[in-house]
Amino acid sequence: MHDKITIQRALISVSDKTGLLDLGRALAGCGVEILSTGGSAKTLRDAGIPVIEVADYTGVPEMLDGRVKTLVPKLHGGLLGRRDLPAHVAQMAEHGIPPIDLLVVNLYPFEQTVAKGAAFDECVENIDIGGPALIRAAAKNHDSVTVITDPAQYPDLTAALAAGGTTLTQRRHYAAAAYTRTATYDAAIATWFTARNGDADPDLRVTETVPPQTGEIFPARLAIAGLKHQALRYGENPHQVAAFYKTGDRPGVATARQLQGKELSYNNINDTDAAYECVAEFERPAVVIVKHANPCGVATGADLAQAWDRALACDPVSAFGGIIAVNRRLDAVSAEKMASIFSEVIIAPDAEPEAIALLARKKNLRLLIAGAVPDPSSDGLTFRSVAGGYLVQTRDAGRIARDDLKIVTQRAPSNAEFDDLLFAFRVAKHVKSNAIIYARAGATTGIGAGQMSRVDSSRIAVLKGGESIAGSVVASDAFFPFADGLIAAIEAGATAVIQPGGSIRDAEVIAAADAAGIAMVFTGMRHFRH
Repeated sequence: MHDKITIQRALISVSDKTGLLDLGRALAGCGVEILSTGGSAKTLRDAGIPVIEVADYTGVPEMLDGRVKTLVPKLHGGLLGRRDLPAHVAQMAEHGIPPIDLLVVNLYPFEQTVAKGAAFDECVENIDIGGPALIRAAAKNHDSVTVITDPAQYPDLTAALAAGGTTLTQRRHYAAAAYTRTATYDAAIATWFTARNGDADPDLRVTETVPPQTGEIFPARLAIAGLKHQALRYGENPHQVAAFYKTGDRPGVATARQLQGKELSYNNINDTDAAYECVAEFERPAVVIVKHANPCGVATGADLAQAWDRALACDPVSAFGGIIAVNRRLDAVSAEKMASIFSEVIIAPDAEPEAIALLARKKNLRLLIAGAVPDPSSDGLTFRSVAGGYLVQTRDAGRIARDDLKIVTQRAPSNAEFDDLLFAFRVAKHVKSNAIIYARAGATTGIGAGQMSRVDSSRIAVLKGGESIAGSVVASDAFFPFADGLIAAIEAGATAVIQPGGSIRDAEVIAAADAAGIAMVFTGMRHFRH
């Protein structure tokens, strides 16, 4: 085992040419012999950097449209041969295999090809074979070989060259990064391929790196690929460390451009995601205000300005320091209204220049432009870690329409009540269970979230809403196990109820609604959110 290794021979084969010329000049300046392939060799040669074509070096030409060019013993032997074993050294000499001290490889852009919606065959052609094989070989023999897989590592490498070579600590660090890269690359391929198992049309466009319903949803072995998007200052609490990884292209906080404000925190990202997923539920202009991952005000309106006023009215105290999400291009009038209170984040699919300029005065506000609104009915998976594993499920893409509702009381809801019941049930989907939502005219009037008792959630919603509750409809994310939760809503002035139904005491609950003369509908679908 050697500590510092002087690099005498390097093999370079990169898809991403960023920083390649600076690295090539640094290697040439240190007298390193450079072997390279195809486009990488041409780029170096055109810049006047001495380079030997791999085909000339190995005596084996590139074959099969470039599919075979580095899968040869002279290259893999040069990377895998152990310098500390006399038998290896002798065999390398016998077969004319010089040692290779440095490998610089980045892989075919498979993830980017999938993300742009390329055809099935194009995605397959961008699955790198030789690159991962070289990387794994060099990383395995890291005692003697340095492996570089990302242009971001080039400055550190050139500094090491200037210092006389790489240390064992550096090589082990590079090797770990190399195996991480091949693991995430293979995970992305496996996830993409698994998503298409069973597809009649393999060219089906899916940009999210999670299996859709049409494929094999839960394979025997699960591969998760993520790209580190941001190192965070800390996690949910200051004593925790955290980072933000991107796994796909679903519009939201992961795709958003941050136009202003300080770095997003772990809690900012979590709450912004909750707000944007909720606001995507609505076709009309909508505003959602979130605090601690729960909506504290949701409303639709003729425009964003009206929706904002109505969302804020639901709970103006909790809205202070919250997250604001809108589902339309943010205009200046709405932005000025939102700027009247302190908020952590505003996220929108787009924003007018006047709105951006106005919000720029709020130095501590983060403004995010997501580019689009996510589709609430699209397929996908959600993940939650537990001790020793993951809980994986399909995204709650359930959507209830008016025709899905079953009227169970003597009185049917009015048309206005039907609209509000559907609105309230969509909000309930995004509120922590037990969830009770009061709404009127397309705006929440009271929200009760996260209580162990549904009765307590109802009482909290009434406490928050006050006099505005009277005349509202009420939604429950799950059935009322007893009539007491419904009675609490009736006493608060609710006129109609939407709930999944399915309790052994449904008859008792229906009887209580009929006795009060209110309307009630069953959805047959619940929306637990834990």
